[in-house]
Amino acid sequence: MNNSGFYLDFERDLVELQKKIDELKSQAEADGLNLDEGVRKLEAQAAKKRREIYANLSPWQRVQISRHPNRPYALDYVERMLSDFTELHGDRLFADDPSVIGGPARLNDESVMVIGIQSGRNLEERQKRNFGMPHPEGYRKARRLMQMAAKFKLPVLTLVDTSGAYPGIEAEERGQAEAIARNLYEMSHLPVPIVVAIVGQAFSGGAIGITVGDRILMLEHACYSVIVPESCSTILFKVRERREEAAEALKLTAKDLQQQGIIDRIVSEPMGGAHHDWDAAAAMLKRHVQDALAELRRLTPEALVAQRLDKFAAMARFGE
Repeated sequence: MNNSGFYLDFERDLVELQKKIDELKSQAEADGLNLDEGVRKLEAQAAKKRREIYANLSPWQRVQISRHPNRPYALDYVERMLSDFTELHGDRLFADDPSVIGGPARLNDESVMVIGIQSGRNLEERQKRNFGMPHPEGYRKARRLMQMAAKFKLPVLTLVDTSGAYPGIEAEERGQAEAIARNLYEMSHLPVPIVVAIVGQAFSGGAIGITVGDRILMLEHACYSVIVPESCSTILFKVRERREEAAEALKLTAKDLQQQGIIDRIVSEPMGGAHHDWDAAAAMLKRHVQDALAELRRLTPEALVAQRLDKFAAMARFGE
């Protein structure tokens, strides 16, 4: 899927190897030569290099992958995991927020309510989706859909990928903090199963606003934290340039968060990240979502809510 020519700094050696492979293939085709052996050696070298790189990623490198412009977004997962998706619009209070998508769909034979944060592939789409930064009406739309799910006894699936809620003055005027806080309360007490999938970057209250759930899944190269590393660096060190140090300190990787009990399961990604194979990434996530729903389906609404409240209460750590 990554065919735009965009690559990350630490992928430079891989890009050079791929260029050599492409050149060798072109030469073989143009001159009618059999260069299969040379191509195979270079491909094996590239595969080994890719394994080495992705087995030793730093937290900041995972942040970069989570932001990759070719990474699949919410609607890409919906298209590959679900069927019969009907998008619903508006919060019935102010307006529709295109950065939040949602509506009923089917996961195989089961009806679900899916809600996700969506960005765009080009400047026009990004502006339309407000660069994946929801306004208050986006969170209120999400809450409306969750309440609808509760009414019709539908499990809720959320797909989280955002740098944060929109910080503009108009969002504050329309109650950004209240909208997020109300979502936290409503999701805590929703009497249907909630499966959360963190599929990209998930930062600040903008992510938390749809991330309260019974099972929290997180893709291998996704990131989840209360603040983006650049802002953390600016606050702590007074410069943005120490973002790598901030990323390390924030413990924002899937492995770190699973060890802390913040997330439940890590979903493997295709080698090199989800942006290299959208279909494989969606298939892996779908299996985990199905497994999570199968577990939660056995619980009564009362047990679901009680376990959910206990789950998040247990995340607090205090020391004196």
